[in-house]
Amino acid sequence: MTASSTNRDPSIVSGRHWHLEADGRIQCDVCPRFCQLREDQRGMCFVRMRQGDEIVLTTYGRSSGFCLDPIEKKPLNHFYPGTSVLSFGTAGCNLACSFCQNWDISKSREMDTLGSSASPEALAEAAVAHGARSIAYTYNDPIIFLEYATDVAVACRSAGIENVAVTAGYMTPKSRADFFRHMDAVNVDLKAFTEEFYVDVTKAHLQPVLETLQYIKRETSVWLEITTLLIPGLNDSDDELRRAADWIVAELGPDVPLHYSAFHPDFRMRDRPATPKATLVRARELARKAGLHHVYTGNVHDLEGDTTYCHACQAPLIERDWYEIRAYRLDAEGRCPSCQTVCAGHFDASPGHWGRKRLPVVIG
Repeated sequence: MTASSTNRDPSIVSGRHWHLEADGRIQCDVCPRFCQLREDQRGMCFVRMRQGDEIVLTTYGRSSGFCLDPIEKKPLNHFYPGTSVLSFGTAGCNLACSFCQNWDISKSREMDTLGSSASPEALAEAAVAHGARSIAYTYNDPIIFLEYATDVAVACRSAGIENVAVTAGYMTPKSRADFFRHMDAVNVDLKAFTEEFYVDVTKAHLQPVLETLQYIKRETSVWLEITTLLIPGLNDSDDELRRAADWIVAELGPDVPLHYSAFHPDFRMRDRPATPKATLVRARELARKAGLHHVYTGNVHDLEGDTTYCHACQAPLIERDWYEIRAYRLDAEGRCPSCQTVCAGHFDASPGHWGRKRLPVVIG
């Protein structure tokens, strides 16, 4: 459902996935918050609002900035390793995580941070011009800027650029189908494996995230990896780690890479200590024992936890030092040279050479 958008600020476009309630409010159906809005009210994400008889997106074509990153920083370790990705986000978020590590972007009001602008076509051209293999919708959750993200994705696919999403997966069935038909790879942030954590710490719910993970794996060809930020005392118990790993193996399969990353005190959670490396190593060992083939540690220096191993013979296939590839032993089909077992993922015969660089990009 849309209405006329003539004489409108170009950053304001008609939204998708909403419906009119009997009492005159309009319900946004992009995420499970189902915000019900009257005229000029904004949803919890802040960037979607009611304007007249429709929901509009207010940040179309506007960004907090553009940057070339290593694909491993998303993190994606099995999607064209070593290549560069053009990353961008907007403002706002549909979760309320008290530990947010990107709070200056995701918790901002869009006028505070959106100093850059680019059309979908300009972003696709920039990705090609800078030699990026892919473009990433990241920094804040792309589901809240669905219309902009999908238009960019269409332009990038036409230019031969892959599309990568970094998301918390808090979506409705209609919006997730709309969004993921344009994506080639995704990292989903599984923040914990208890409803209590989701309700208390993110002001959301676990089940929609699990349903998003199942949908991606079962209903799409999108390459999937998962990240969990481990917070001391909140989501790092052996029991929770085992249950999460068991669920991933049973529902998604053992080949889905799982990344554990380290928390640092930030935003409204400064009373917790940073995650020790030993916690990440313990979590990795538990997940591997549960049957996951590829488990990684992040935000700490851990050569073993950065390395991709053959799940059949345990030969090292991709050796990394942070985001830099030190050794690469796969062919274009992802075969192990020692036992010929295929490693799950998307690989080239040789890796990219972007390394650990971070390069801000000016567009337009």
